[in-house]
Amino acid sequence: MIEKFNTLTRIEEVGVVAVVRAKSEDEAIKISKACIEGGIPAIEVTFTVPGADKVITSLKNKFSKDELIVGAGTVLDSETARIAILAGAQYIVSPGFDLESAKLCNRYQIPYMAGCMTITEMIQALEAGTDIIKLFPGSAFGPSMVKNVKAPLPQIPIMPTGGVSLENVDQWIKNGCIAVGVGGQLIEGAKTGNYELITETAKKFVEKVKAARA
Repeated sequence: MIEKFNTLTRIEEVGVVAVVRAKSEDEAIKISKACIEGGIPAIEVTFTVPGADKVITSLKNKFSKDELIVGAGTVLDSETARIAILAGAQYIVSPGFDLESAKLCNRYQIPYMAGCMTITEMIQALEAGTDIIKLFPGSAFGPSMVKNVKAPLPQIPIMPTGGVSLENVDQWIKNGCIAVGVGGQLIEGAKTGNYELITETAKKFVEKVKAARA
């Protein structure tokens, strides 16, 4: 229980989760390393990455607990969630809400973040013990959606993914998100092998979140 609390607290403290999608294990590790160097320790390795479970284990071996909070993303079912947890994942992220995944994560005291689009889905996810509601895709709604959700559900912890950029991340945070999930713009440099750009972009996201909270 303490470990679960610590994981959620650290994610909220940094306010940014790096969503790592890559064509290979090697590329995923390089992207993750660049994000960590840029001040984002929360790495979500998606299960669209070949050998995603191996990437998670490799990152756990390369970085200390203080440097890294690694999770698994694009987890569609409880079987994949268990594979990820055995590989070392400290949190599980789904594009939708899956009850069996929620149960499994609660069983092993691993934070579960479920993708939801409607109030009904969000309430069902919360009732099942989901720790963070992943507003997905965020681009379908925009930051104003958070205020609308928090009117009837002020207690809801929201993390949008999809549609979060350096231009609007401050609005997501100011409207009440505990963190944001960032992929596309953050890892853009990987397309050309420019991992220094990823590090610089990571720093900018962290700075923007801090400024928005201040």
